[in-house]
Amino acid sequence: MKGRQPVLEATRNLKMARSAHAYVRGSTARFYEWLLSANGLKVPSGPPVWICGDCHVGNLGPIANAKGQIQIEIRDLDQTVIGNPAHDLIRLGLSLASAARGSDLPGVMTSKMIEQLIEGYELAFYGEDDAQVPKPESVEIAMKNAIGRKWKQLARERIKDTKPTIPLGKRFWPMSKAETRAIEELFETEKVRRLVTSLRARDDNAKIKVLDAAYWVKGCSSLGNLRFAVLVGVGGANGELCLMDIKEAVKPLAPTDPNAKMPKDNGERVVKGAWHLSPALGDRMISASLLERSVFIRELLPQDLKFEIEHLNPDEAKSVAKFLAYIVGKAHSRQMDEATRAAWLDTLKRQRSATLDAPSWLWSSVVDLMMAHEGAYLNHCRIYSNLIAP
Repeated sequence: MKGRQPVLEATRNLKMARSAHAYVRGSTARFYEWLLSANGLKVPSGPPVWICGDCHVGNLGPIANAKGQIQIEIRDLDQTVIGNPAHDLIRLGLSLASAARGSDLPGVMTSKMIEQLIEGYELAFYGEDDAQVPKPESVEIAMKNAIGRKWKQLARERIKDTKPTIPLGKRFWPMSKAETRAIEELFETEKVRRLVTSLRARDDNAKIKVLDAAYWVKGCSSLGNLRFAVLVGVGGANGELCLMDIKEAVKPLAPTDPNAKMPKDNGERVVKGAWHLSPALGDRMISASLLERSVFIRELLPQDLKFEIEHLNPDEAKSVAKFLAYIVGKAHSRQMDEATRAAWLDTLKRQRSATLDAPSWLWSSVVDLMMAHEGAYLNHCRIYSNLIAP
């Protein structure tokens, strides 16, 4: 709809100005620009596998599979491509270093976090049992919250109501007639009906009906693309409600392996990447076309949460780095055979100094990116200072 884009741009700029960590999360393009720079090109080439492509802290968290069982996995795969796994490591390292700075932790703690990051990542390649990598307190809390969440909690959080409507306001905006009609037609297809009925032991033959829908102002780097929340009734008057998320799939910025064979359709690319990296999520997604744009669709379950890391103490900082890197390592490792895993581990163990138990290229990459992002963040704040409360 006309008039959305200027407001969305202002919203995005305000979000990114709130903290350096928020800026890092929202400035995806700047990260990829760095990868193409002289320093970025020094990063070793790992075996081509599906990678997250935007592996920051907020893109990992509890995810429920189709049966409602909860696992910690990568939860946002807009940028997923077949690429260099080192890129996910660097992006996660940058995100953790930014969180450490926001928590007023000393620089030495950042170096300890990078050491824990590489240790946790490598443990995934040795086939360690999950119990060998303790969950940090923040992860345990998120898991407990996820396990106990119900539909009403999801409704209150996402739509601020438990009635079968989506209240319009700051988060949800009206749709055009064309958008409304297109969504209704999409949910009349057998492909979407099967997705809705496949979850939570629903009747495979149940009818579904769109009860309400709205444009969803959500995210940061993706603001301005198509995003809709759709409230769906399943099984008639005595059935249940579900909240569906429709998100536009755009061309990835993440560098792709030159020999990679990926789906040309971006929605199919996201779904296929999810199957490889986060099976619990991939089983709950489909790709489709909406208003001649590629989209992917999933049901939002109450158990789906992202990690909110506002303040880290030294012990928590190290354990978070190790655990999240272990999750990313598992996602990469399961795509490699034994010989490939051994060769990649050998690469990771090279180029380590006597004062840092992590690859020197990983540390120098994070430092270089931190310096670039810190300056860019301050300039961003200067330009948009009128949007920031004093």
